[in-house]
Amino acid sequence: MPPNPITALEAAFTAHAGAWPEEAAEAGLFIELLRDGMHAFLRERLEGHFTASALLVSADGRRTLLTHHRKLDRWLQPGGHADGDTDLARVALTEASEESGLAGLRVEGGIFDLDRHWIPERKGVPGHWHHDVRYVVRAGDDERYVVGEESNDLAWIDVETIAADETMDPSLRRMAHKWLTRTRPLQEQL
Repeated sequence: MPPNPITALEAAFTAHAGAWPEEAAEAGLFIELLRDGMHAFLRERLEGHFTASALLVSADGRRTLLTHHRKLDRWLQPGGHADGDTDLARVALTEASEESGLAGLRVEGGIFDLDRHWIPERKGVPGHWHHDVRYVVRAGDDERYVVGEESNDLAWIDVETIAADETMDPSLRRMAHKWLTRTRPLQEQL
């Protein structure tokens, strides 16, 4: 019998909190949302719901592909609503593929980052929380992207540049710092 996806996700949040103790409180909020069951994976849950996104890194791990989000008018990682899918890694991969036009993407590892952020009221939809579960998605050798309708532009940007740029979204900078901490020893060996 396959494991219950809600139980598996709770275990993943708990493991993430153990690996990143500074995110334990955040992980607790995500676990609390899980108690709402399948409803937590639907955008119709206006108190807040799950989303998933990707730190989409180049094959060599030195750059990440960002989207200049059309609605939010800022540079962010690709991602979107779960829309009922409890496999948030699959959601992140699908969103990265759809928003970049890149083929051959793959998810690496488990949860990389958690971010709970407020989405302001827009076009009659009240303000609400996004509980964004973030995964590393690795590009293959072909890094030619296609700008889709959700984006003003896409760009490969050096991860170190993002980490140092105080004008970037703080959660994006946090992921860049985490990525650099995780990968620097490997890169120094190259």
